[in-house]
Amino acid sequence: MPRIVRLVVIAVMSGLGCSRSEVQTAYAGSVPSANVAAAQTASSTAQGALRFVLSPTGNAVRYRVRERLMGHDLDNDAIGETKALTGAIEFDSKGKVIPLSSKFVVDAGTFVSDKDRRDGFVRGRLLEADTYPSIVLVPTGISGVSLPLPTSGTLPIEMTGNLTVHGVTRPTVWKGSAKFQDGKVTGSAATAFTFDDIQMEQPRVPVLLSVADTIRLEIDFDLIRQR
Repeated sequence: MPRIVRLVVIAVMSGLGCSRSEVQTAYAGSVPSANVAAAQTASSTAQGALRFVLSPTGNAVRYRVRERLMGHDLDNDAIGETKALTGAIEFDSKGKVIPLSSKFVVDAGTFVSDKDRRDGFVRGRLLEADTYPSIVLVPTGISGVSLPLPTSGTLPIEMTGNLTVHGVTRPTVWKGSAKFQDGKVTGSAATAFTFDDIQMEQPRVPVLLSVADTIRLEIDFDLIRQR
C-alpha cells in the first residue's frame, strides 16, 4: 500500500474512533521504524511529564563568601540575597529530569546584603549585571527521590545542573533536602565553586583585607505542581 494511502487510512480510522493501538499499528506501516520509535517516545514523555513551577513567594537565592574587613579581627560571611527568581522543573514518566523544559533564572542585579557598597560592587564590577543580567540554572538530574513522589516527609536530595554565571556555564552539584506536603515541594540546596571556575577575578578593594576563593550559592525553593 503506498504511503499516502496509508496516511489516509490512519486519518479515517482516527475519525471513526478506532483505538490508539489500532491507529499506531497502521501508522507503523506508513513511516520508517526509527521514526515510529521516536514518535512513540516523544508521546510517552509528554503524557507522563510531571511539572513543578516556583510559587510567587517563599523562594530565595543567596551567595556566601568568607571575608575579612579592614578594622575587624575576625572573618565573617558576606551574604547577599535576592527573591527575584522564576523557573520550573519537569520530569518524564520515569522520573528523569527533562533539561529542555527545566530552568531557573535569577535576576543578577537584585542581590542585597548588609552593605550598600558591597552590593554596588557585586552588581556592577563583579557580576556586571548590565551585561549579564541573569544567573541561570538548568537541572539535568536529581537523586534521592523517585516517582511517585512522596505525599509527606522530608528527604535528602542531590541535583546536578548546568549553572551560568557572568556568561560562563559549568556543571554543578547541589546538595540539600526536600519536604513533600499537600502537592508542594519545599526545601533548600547549595553548591560551591571558585572565582576561577567562573572566570571571575577575586575582589580587590581597599576595605577588604582578604576574600576567600570559594563562593557558596544557596537556593530556597517552594514548588507547586502544575501537572
